Amino acid sequence: MDVDAALAQAIEQGLDLVEVAPMARPPVARIMDYGKFKFEQAKMARQAKKKQHVIHLKEVKYRPGIEEHDFMTKTRHAREFLQDGNKVKVTLMFRGRQIAHPELGRQVVNRVALELADVAKIETDPKFEGKFMTMILAPK
Repeated sequence: MDVDAALAQAIEQGLDLVEVAPMARPPVARIMDYGKFKFEQAKMARQAKKKQHVIHLKEVKYRPGIEEHDFMTKTRHAREFLQDGNKVKVTLMFRGRQIAHPELGRQVVNRVALELADVAKIETDPKFEGKFMTMILAPK
């Protein structure tokens, strides 16, 4: 159909002439209510956004000489984060002379991974960055 004829038909119906596929030969246009179309697109985008879950990175900080009760409390928090579908960054902080014994820190980090093995998998292995040892756990 000729562009002028299609435009006249769209105006007659009180609608808009919208080019759908400009790269096609010949280009494809459609007669529709463009405002309603944009509203429907925005509505569908809102619905899709409502259903999606954003994964956050939560952090739990430990120390090499952490006591049993503190360890269990922090590990319980990490478990809750993982069950909510978030990733957990386990950070072990060294202070002063503690940095001379990284094996003590590695034991704590490995114990955390072992405690949370039923709900998490190790995404990033423990690595040393300055005064910190970090590991990232992702939910199973």
